[in-house]
Amino acid sequence: MAERERRMTRPYGGVFVARAEVMNAEEVGRALRRMAHEILEHNGGIHNLVLIGLQTGGVTVAGALAGVLAEIEGLEDHAGEAPDEAGSGEEQHDDADDGAPGHVIPVGTLDVALYRDDIGIRPVLPEEVTDIPVDLDGADVVLVDDVLFTGRTIRAALDALVDFGRPRTIQLAVMVDRGHRELPIRPDYTGKNLPTRRDELVNVTLDSVQIGEMAKQ
Repeated sequence: MAERERRMTRPYGGVFVARAEVMNAEEVGRALRRMAHEILEHNGGIHNLVLIGLQTGGVTVAGALAGVLAEIEGLEDHAGEAPDEAGSGEEQHDDADDGAPGHVIPVGTLDVALYRDDIGIRPVLPEEVTDIPVDLDGADVVLVDDVLFTGRTIRAALDALVDFGRPRTIQLAVMVDRGHRELPIRPDYTGKNLPTRRDELVNVTLDSVQIGEMAKQ
């Protein structure tokens, strides 16, 4: 759970207090590798893939997932870099053969603040960077987030993607599915299914997954 999500959770302006660690760094790494293998199997390689991390919690997970995909495919270029460092990637995405040297897995970021259906209900947060480094027309897009909860963020992301092209497929990868869905949305790739109470929070980093609560400062 990134700082952005903390600021949208009651008590507003509180701090996350961990109660238990449910995944350590090794387990997070194994989950990333398993999801990467599933993505490769489902899509027949990386040649048409675009990963898009949802601001803010999904950005780090997307970068790490792209790095694991590149490692599995034997690519020398690290694919999990920020879009401005990796370049547009458009030529490589369109023309490179699957697994060819120099092929970069495009990694973008998407902010859905203006597409949410709870504007006016929860605090309005400053917009984060949206950077889609390639044309999405015909691409196999994997949306990446840290935690899947009600599904409303993913619904907003689907609406936002329409502004950037018409992908061939849109898939969803999440590190943690904590349940409590309010919309008919289900991930294609899941690091861990974690039953929770609605008032609990899940904090995801590459070092651990923790469950806890918000407390007043």
